[in-house]
Amino acid sequence: MIELHPESLEKNGQPGFAVLPYGEFRVVREILLDYEDLRDLHAAKVEEANAPTLSLREVAKRYKTKNSDREQTSA
Repeated sequence: MIELHPESLEKNGQPGFAVLPYGEFRVVREILLDYEDLRDLHAAKVEEANAPTLSLREVAKRYKTKNSDREQTSA
């Protein structure tokens, strides 16, 4: 867990804003972006759970990549 050092600013006599040192803000922002990516990945996996798939070997064979012959002989 990261240690935060927020400063509180009042608005109309009530706590209205929390201000973080810029470095801490950047860390929190990166954590939130990573979390958003993780949620998107999870949603995509759920959505595509039953989708047809191809192995790397099948893709190489289909598109005749330069490594497709080597991969077939080394397997």
